[in-house]
Amino acid sequence: MHRLAADAESLLTIALTQEQVDQFDLFLRELVAWNAHTNLTAIIDPDGVRVRHFLDSLTVAKVIPLEAGVRVIDVGTGAGFPGIPLKIVYPQLEVTLLEATGKKVNFLRHVAQVLGLSGIHFVNARAEEAGQMPEHRAAYDVVVARAVARMPILMEYLLPLTKIGGVSIAMKGVTAHEETVTAKRALSTFGGQLRSIETFQLPNVEEPHNLVIVNKTAATPALYPRYPGLPTQKPIR
Repeated sequence: MHRLAADAESLLTIALTQEQVDQFDLFLRELVAWNAHTNLTAIIDPDGVRVRHFLDSLTVAKVIPLEAGVRVIDVGTGAGFPGIPLKIVYPQLEVTLLEATGKKVNFLRHVAQVLGLSGIHFVNARAEEAGQMPEHRAAYDVVVARAVARMPILMEYLLPLTKIGGVSIAMKGVTAHEETVTAKRALSTFGGQLRSIETFQLPNVEEPHNLVIVNKTAATPALYPRYPGLPTQKPIR
């Protein structure tokens, strides 16, 4: 994992401590061990995990200040990306991991305990459910998701959770710009405004890694998010 430290420094100007490198190494081992019996990720080779999971996750830190007390929720976190890497490097964050699959939540709890992470919370629910829960609605400074849904659908998941003045970040591949164009109506409906699309080129990865950054400028109407499944069936376009 020493290559992770070198890449984080050169690509993202993030200086990892030896303790953090050790935590990433342990995270990798636990991910591979659990993936043998629980479907967490298709990527389990060390270089793939280092670049496509760990470095990929840390790009969020380059587009938004991650200061003490900032509340982050990772929507549809899966095996913990980007939430756990961000928590490792920025332990002062309050991080919530939202995941609908119970087996994955079990893994997340286990990993957080093994890595000694505190100030990390777990919600076993769908995004449509969490967005209507008073304790989560409009409660987060940073709401982030990676490869969860296309932009018009994703905005209905993310923006209800984002406080006014906060940001939603959609981690996207090559389709980022095209999807963002199709999400104009969704953005205005849910109280969002496009800030920018930031592009990173990860080592030995051909396609660009894009972060679509959306400012939360107005309250999301109480109707949204709609019932589970409805945003996918009838996206706002």
